[in-house]
Amino acid sequence: MDAVLNFRLRDDWFFRYAIAVRELPLRLLKMRNTRPASSLQPFGMDNFTLLEKKGDRELIFGLAGKFWKADYGQRVITNGADFIAFSEAGTAKLVLSFTLNQLSETKSLLTTETRIFCPDKDALRSFTPYWYLIRPVSGLIRRRILTTIRRNAVRHISD
Repeated sequence: MDAVLNFRLRDDWFFRYAIAVRELPLRLLKMRNTRPASSLQPFGMDNFTLLEKKGDRELIFGLAGKFWKADYGQRVITNGADFIAFSEAGTAKLVLSFTLNQLSETKSLLTTETRIFCPDKDALRSFTPYWYLIRPVSGLIRRRILTTIRRNAVRHISD
């Protein structure tokens, strides 16, 4: 699970490229305004809040926002209680979990799951087309995340 906690999305070239394409409209808009586009921090794992850590078996991260907006419409969530209590009309909540199952003394299986909660029709209506658009890239990114975490964990064990 240390490899999960130490993983940074920005270390993956494909993720950096996908986010650059995703954030291009916002950067172009910011260039027209007063704020320099270079001051924007790209989306990454730092946007997520660690909601819960269940020993060495599971990590649960959360995010709330209007992900379909150019700036993600992200809302500040500081902990698990805030995440559960958060309820803003038209805003979705996302949970990203990593679960580690010990298969044998030398093998483990790491899985990831993403869940979205749209509390009302407005959030669902806005999120659905966005999800269909990003779903293939999102799946590829999750597979790349698991591959990179595996590689980093193996490298750490052999060091």
